[in-house]
Amino acid sequence: MPQIDSAKKALRQSLKRRKKNQSFKKILKEAEKKYLTKPTEKGLRLVFSLLDKATKKHIIHNNKAARLKSNFSKKISQKSKA
Repeated sequence: MPQIDSAKKALRQSLKRRKKNQSFKKILKEAEKKYLTKPTEKGLRLVFSLLDKATKKHIIHNNKAARLKSNFSKKISQKSKA
């Protein structure tokens, strides 16, 4: 446990941020799973929106978001071809 007041505050802040980030990641993963089971345009827009927000908040890296968006776009285009 931290002894210095500023270290205690930093610990409180990091725990609070960690909790918030984990809850956002959980929402993102649920949306991704839902989209992968049943790909739709509406689901794709939702996933894209969540990925953009996660990138903006620095929860995931920009390149990871781009990669996921690309893969999800391929999924919807494969469905439309079939």
